[in-house]
Amino acid sequence: MSKKMTGGEAVVQSLIANEVKLVSGLIGSSTLEILDALYDEKSINYIGCRHESNGLIMMDAYARYTNSPGVFLAGQAGPGVTNTVTAMANAKAAFSPVVSLAGAISSDHKGKDAFQEVDQVSMMQAVSKKVFEVQQINEIPEVLSDAFSNAMSPRTGPVHVDLPRDVLGKNAEFTKPNKYQTSPLPNALDTSLKQAFELLRDATKPVILAGGGIKNNGDEATKHLLALAEIVNAPCATSPGHGDLIPFNHPLNAGSAGPRGSGIGTQLLKEADVILVLGSRLGFNTTFYSYENINKNAAIIHCELDENSIGRYFPVAVEIFCDAVGVSKQLYQMFKDHKAKAEVAEWTTQFQESRKKYLVARDHDADVTSVPIMPSGLFKQLRQSIPKDAAVTLDAGTMCLQLTDALNFYQTKSLFTPLDFGLVGFSYPAGLGIKLAAPERPVISFHGDGGMSMVIPELSTAIENNINTVTCVMNNGTWGAEAAYQKDFFDGRFIGAHITTPEFDKVAELYGCKGIKVEKANEIGDAIQAGLEAECPTVIDVKCSPDALYSFRQDSFKHKVKQ
Repeated sequence: MSKKMTGGEAVVQSLIANEVKLVSGLIGSSTLEILDALYDEKSINYIGCRHESNGLIMMDAYARYTNSPGVFLAGQAGPGVTNTVTAMANAKAAFSPVVSLAGAISSDHKGKDAFQEVDQVSMMQAVSKKVFEVQQINEIPEVLSDAFSNAMSPRTGPVHVDLPRDVLGKNAEFTKPNKYQTSPLPNALDTSLKQAFELLRDATKPVILAGGGIKNNGDEATKHLLALAEIVNAPCATSPGHGDLIPFNHPLNAGSAGPRGSGIGTQLLKEADVILVLGSRLGFNTTFYSYENINKNAAIIHCELDENSIGRYFPVAVEIFCDAVGVSKQLYQMFKDHKAKAEVAEWTTQFQESRKKYLVARDHDADVTSVPIMPSGLFKQLRQSIPKDAAVTLDAGTMCLQLTDALNFYQTKSLFTPLDFGLVGFSYPAGLGIKLAAPERPVISFHGDGGMSMVIPELSTAIENNINTVTCVMNNGTWGAEAAYQKDFFDGRFIGAHITTPEFDKVAELYGCKGIKVEKANEIGDAIQAGLEAECPTVIDVKCSPDALYSFRQDSFKHKVKQ
C-alpha cells in the first residue's frame, strides 16, 4: 500500500523502517521538512546540539556503544555540513557506523555560485566510508537503506547522505521502506586456522593482542577471547584505547601495549615468539610502525576484518581475513584437547609477577599530596573512586592520554577515546552520546581545559535533555602536549602553549549544572560521588599542575634530539 508524502516525511519513514530511535542534529532551513516530520514521531528522540561537530561526536559514541547506526542531521547546507568534517574523520578512523544526513542546496542551483554552495559530495568523500546523493524524491527509501547497509556492513564506518532541499519539499507516492541488510562476514580459511593453531601450539612465549575487533562486539566477544587466552595460557594485551575489553582483575590482562600503554604489554610484544593479533591493525598507537615496539623475529598471526590492514605495517606469518570473534571461537575448539607447554606456564608466570610489581609501584609512587595536583596522585584517587560499572570518555591531550592505561576497567565498552584521530573536544559530547545509549550507567568524562573550552555550549544540550554526566576538567592553563614538546625539544621557547581558562565549575553553574572545585587529589572521590548523585549534569574543575608535562610523540622530534 502506498502513501503520498513529502521527501522529508519519506526520510523519517525510512529512519523508522531502519529502527532508528535517536537522532541528533542542529536545526537549519535546508532540512525543515525532515524536522517537521519528526515533530509528531514519538518513536524517535531528537536531540538538538549547539555545534554540528559536537552533535556528530555524540552519535559516533552512541554508535560505538550500541553497535548500531548513530544518525546525525546537519540541518543547514554549506556551513552546517563543513562543520561536521572533523567529527566525520574521527568516526572514520574509529570505524564507527555513523549515518550523516545533510541538507544540500536546491538541485537547480548547483554550479551557479549559489548561497552556501560547496561541493559537499566531494568534500565528504575524504572522511566517509561512502557518500550518497539523492537526486530524485522517489530514491529516498532506497538510498537511505543503502546508506545504513553500508555503514553497518563489515568493516563498519561513517556514511554521508546529501539531501537537496527541493527534493525534500516535493511530494510522491511511497510504499513502506525496507530495513537495511548487512553483508555477511567472511569465513576464515581452514588452512590459515591450521597454521595459526600450529604456531600457537609450538610457541613458548605466546601473546594475544586484542583491539576494537573484539571490543566492538561486547561482553560475548570478550568471553570467547578469554576462553582462548586461558586454554593457551597466553598473556593478553590490548591496543591503546581498548583496555576495557579485558577485566582489570583477570590474571592474563597485560594492559595496553604501545607507547601509550603501561610498558608491560609492549615488553611482551618485544619478547614474544608468536603474536596472535585479533581485531587490531598493529597501527601507529600500538607500535609507532617500529620494531622498537614489537619483536622483529616474532611470528605474527594477523586476524582483521579490514583486509588492507593485514600485514600492512609488519610482515605476517599467517593472514586471517575474518572477524576476530569467530577466529577466537574456532581456535578455542582446536585447542580443547591440547595441553599448554611448561615453557608457556613459566613465561606467563613471569609476566604476572612483573604486572603485579608494576601495579604496586604505580600506587606507591603516586604523588597524592602536591598542590596543584600531580597526575599520578589524581589517577590513584580515580582508580579508587570511579564505580566499576562506569563508562569513561577521554579527550586527546597529555593528561587524558595518560589515563588510557592508568584507570581500571571491569567490563567491556567502558572506555571511549579519540585516539585513532586525536580529536580534541571529543570527550564531553561523546559522554552525552554514551549516556543516551546507556542511561542506567554512570558516565564520567575527562577533559583538558583547552578541549573543554571547545565544547562548553553543549552544557545547554545536556540541561535541556536531562543528560546527566560527570565531567572532570583537568585545568592547568596549558596545551599540555605542545608545551611538553616545546620544553623538551625547543629549549622552553613557549608560544601559544599557555592559555587563560575560566573556573569551569562556575561556568557550569551559569548553565544550570552542578559545579565543584577540587584543589587536592584526595577530594576527587567525594566530588565524583556528589556528581553521580546530582540530578543534573556536573562539572568538576580539577586544579592540576602546569609543570606535569609529558612528551608522547618523541618519535616526531628525533631530529631535535641533541647529540
